[in-house]
Amino acid sequence: MWEFKIVKLKLCGLIGAVVCLFIMSCSENTSHKTLLFAHSLPITHPVHKGILSMQEILNEKSGGKLQIKIFPDGQLGSEREMLELLQIGSVAMTKVSAASMSSFAPEYKVLGIPYLFRDSKHMFGVLEGEVGKKILEGGSEYLLRGLCFYDAGARSFYTLDGFIKTPEDLKGKKIRVMNDQMAVNMVNDLGGSATPMAYGELYTALQQRVVDGAENNVPSFVTSNHYEICKFYTVDEHTMTPDVVVVGTKFWDTLNEEEKEWLQAAADESVAKQKVFWSETVKENMEVLKKANVKIYNPDKSPFIAKTKPIMEALLKDPTMKKIIDQINDY
Repeated sequence: MWEFKIVKLKLCGLIGAVVCLFIMSCSENTSHKTLLFAHSLPITHPVHKGILSMQEILNEKSGGKLQIKIFPDGQLGSEREMLELLQIGSVAMTKVSAASMSSFAPEYKVLGIPYLFRDSKHMFGVLEGEVGKKILEGGSEYLLRGLCFYDAGARSFYTLDGFIKTPEDLKGKKIRVMNDQMAVNMVNDLGGSATPMAYGELYTALQQRVVDGAENNVPSFVTSNHYEICKFYTVDEHTMTPDVVVVGTKFWDTLNEEEKEWLQAAADESVAKQKVFWSETVKENMEVLKKANVKIYNPDKSPFIAKTKPIMEALLKDPTMKKIIDQINDY
């Protein structure tokens, strides 16, 4: 009971602090509006660099009338907590995984299906077309309007002991996953033991062998320093789940049409730059892994694809999901 009260007090304190920041940002200079943009990644991450480019573009387009103040590195909470802050209007914007958005807007679930996209070209062809636009706009019903998708690469397994050459190699292994049911189902279907855990707790959990491994993209594997502990990276690329730049509709609705155009245009233009940052970072990170004696293995993906098919088949039973999946497969 006391633990619950403490957590509640901490949350109330966080919200109160954010509200104060928001009020200060609006009142300190009536000639411009400041958008509080919170996210969980470190400042060295290519997604943060994409957000910096959006900040710069928006400042130029608006002549300084619309500005972004960034709070990186989970300063204002987890991805779920930040989305909740957007919904109540305490924070204007955030960047989260599409997997986190799926807990609020069901259409995003489709983007977490294993082996849904053939490659990154296929993925961005879909995301930057009508399908992607509908998914982004669909979140507005839940007070979370998507502005654009950022490249988050492909997620693969990394482990403490040995490669995951086939799904059989996952048997008996506890693998950390995001707190997302589809990620849990995927690891379990492959034969592993899915272990949802906060990202910030993972380094210690790997050190203490609470889990045997995890799954993520190369930049996150490196910036988290998990490569210092896990020396086996299997490039199975089971999911290409993009990141999403989201604005709370409570803030969005306070903007006039010109301001909305500036913000959307800044988001759109930052996408191309973020893709370059991502590509460059992956190349640099692969060199880091090589120097750190991390072993890389490229498996035959067909056994992984076969084992995870039930996830897509389950979603195909939902008419709304089936329509989106069919559009993606036909692209």
